[in-house]
Amino acid sequence: MNFYLRCVAWLVLIAILVVTVGPINLRPVTGEPVDIERFLAFFIVGTLFALAYPKHWLSVLVLVVGSAGLFELLQRIAPGRHGEAADFMIKATGGFAGVIIGSVARRFSRSPDKHSPDKRPD
Repeated sequence: MNFYLRCVAWLVLIAILVVTVGPINLRPVTGEPVDIERFLAFFIVGTLFALAYPKHWLSVLVLVVGSAGLFELLQRIAPGRHGEAADFMIKATGGFAGVIIGSVARRFSRSPDKHSPDKRPD
């Protein structure tokens, strides 16, 4: 299961890179304000990475927030695109929230260990 989740997480991050740095006509439009789209895109990728790499939440946080920063910097050199600090902050906040939610969800979804003292033998 983790293998597939990891693949999905990386594919989503790559898709965000393509629509962030690629030509503006590749950018999907949902009809929602762009700040909500930015937040949700990084919230989703943050959640996916936190679920896919549960023991590496700090590395995941650095990856997701770092990707938001890198993607904004790359927009500065992409023709017809513009990277802004405010956009980075929205993306980083979404990614941070996603990592936190993914990490908490993963902790609560774990089944009890069969050797755990809370688990009583039948």
